[in-house]
Amino acid sequence: MKKTIHSALLTLALSLTGPVMASGPTELAAIQSEWAHIKYQLPQKGRGAAFETLAERAHRLSAGGKEASPLVWEAIIKASLAGEKGAMGGALGYVKEAKALLEQAEAIEPNALDGSIYTSLGSLYYQVPGWPVGFGDKKKARAYLEQGLKVNPNGIDANYFYGDFLLTQDDYPGALKAFEKALAAAPRPGRELADAGRRKEIEEGMAKARAQMGSGR
Repeated sequence: MKKTIHSALLTLALSLTGPVMASGPTELAAIQSEWAHIKYQLPQKGRGAAFETLAERAHRLSAGGKEASPLVWEAIIKASLAGEKGAMGGALGYVKEAKALLEQAEAIEPNALDGSIYTSLGSLYYQVPGWPVGFGDKKKARAYLEQGLKVNPNGIDANYFYGDFLLTQDDYPGALKAFEKALAAAPRPGRELADAGRRKEIEEGMAKARAQMGSGR
């Protein structure tokens, strides 16, 4: 289960777009920046504790549950924490919390952060084990990911997670096409570190898709 959840959750992502986050020295922008620093710059040994601290900080901001964006970012951090903790560290509990936060945000503002709620929920549904262990559901994953693409068709995260999903479904040509579109996404102001880390993951996904296509599978 650790491998499944760690594969991209967290790279979640939760992961996300949102010009509002990049404007001004707000607390939410600071949390977003710290998430990227922890995920892409800290050594693995220190990431779990750092995400725990950041999750507490995000929870203080999302308290009250009146705005979607803080809830989404708390969910992203919880999902990222799940990726670091693994099954023995309570990963499933963290992803369930992330799912609930995203559903709460969806009820407030479904298209917040350029469709990131849909993309994030989709990524959870395909990476979490199905019943009776977890809530994973490939059909729901596809539906959410495709909805995310409708809202943000050219987004780096929307296309990356769709490509990663297709990779798990052995649709290697489709995955490669999605990864190529993700790689061509425009840079996001204020998200330079996150973009650089995501592009590395995209290139790794493209290499896997090409390797499988080359093997004739």
